[in-house]
Amino acid sequence: MIPIRNIYYMLSYAFRILDPQGYKRVSVEQFDNVLEMLSSVLSRGISIQIKRGIQKGYLEKIEALCSPRGRFELSESIKTNCIYKNHVVCSYDVFSENIYMNRIIKSTLELLIRLDISKSRKKELRRLLVYFSDVSSLDVNNINWNMHYNRNNRAYQMLLSICHMIIKGLLQSSSDGSKRVMDFLDEQQMHHLYEKFVLEYYRRHYPQISVSSSEIKWAIDDSEVYMLPIMKSDIMLTYNDKVLIIDAKYYSSNTQTRYDTHKIHSHNLYQIFTYVKNKSYQLKDHSEVSGMLLYAQTDDEIQPNNTYMMSGNKISVRTLDLNCEFAEIAAQLNKIVDDHFEFI
Repeated sequence: MIPIRNIYYMLSYAFRILDPQGYKRVSVEQFDNVLEMLSSVLSRGISIQIKRGIQKGYLEKIEALCSPRGRFELSESIKTNCIYKNHVVCSYDVFSENIYMNRIIKSTLELLIRLDISKSRKKELRRLLVYFSDVSSLDVNNINWNMHYNRNNRAYQMLLSICHMIIKGLLQSSSDGSKRVMDFLDEQQMHHLYEKFVLEYYRRHYPQISVSSSEIKWAIDDSEVYMLPIMKSDIMLTYNDKVLIIDAKYYSSNTQTRYDTHKIHSHNLYQIFTYVKNKSYQLKDHSEVSGMLLYAQTDDEIQPNNTYMMSGNKISVRTLDLNCEFAEIAAQLNKIVDDHFEFI
């Protein structure tokens, strides 16, 4: 079981919402449940976005006007008889805060205020709602989560991800419309969070290392790549002539069992081996390429912890204990870098 405090840290790293002072504040903050924690993350994220400026966009507005503007809607004008009142129906664009992303955020804030969270948190959320006074609400049961992000609205990706977690984690539990909290973070969500957390942790604390989630080219003998799947690493660390490719895995069980014998998940091992060998071919003899399967530790008695030399490349299988103080989690991640890059 991962402590709620650690999930907060993981979310904060994954979405890069806390400054150094923010990390100090969270060290003394207590969370009674996951909903309280997600509310805090969302609150901090929105506060940062407000300082940057709430996103605006062009929306089409259609109305009857006595002074025409934009495009005339003649058929609509005739249909509504407004043309006989010296008006004409026009459609035109307005630059507004009432875009769909802001409507999702406002609807989530309104939902949280009605739920069982602390009074101080509700007060904090109400203060943020003031900035969305010109934004209309949505029915949270019918939100379209298929968003397109670009350079201008990329900062909203974190906010909407948290909104999605909150709304998805609430069930209609009684006929009077009250809500109850269910299991917010399923295995798939935790897998993506775990992967993003490890990537952003190394980006934040090791600026001297090139940290990326890079595509790896296939080692082909000709130019034919039709129908070959894309190989994209979860985390790739590069320092001088050394490369470490990390595949982060979050499962309920870190090994597969057959006839009471525990084995590493075969498809995971095949995957990291393929990544390493193709990257080695790409770099030729100029770099030392290693790979690692980094599992989130489970409650199973047997946990993988091995290193193999495969055709000249080191492949490691490790577990990361997330059920401890965050300083210990950081120490585990730091040791991976120390072992592979031998920092002085």
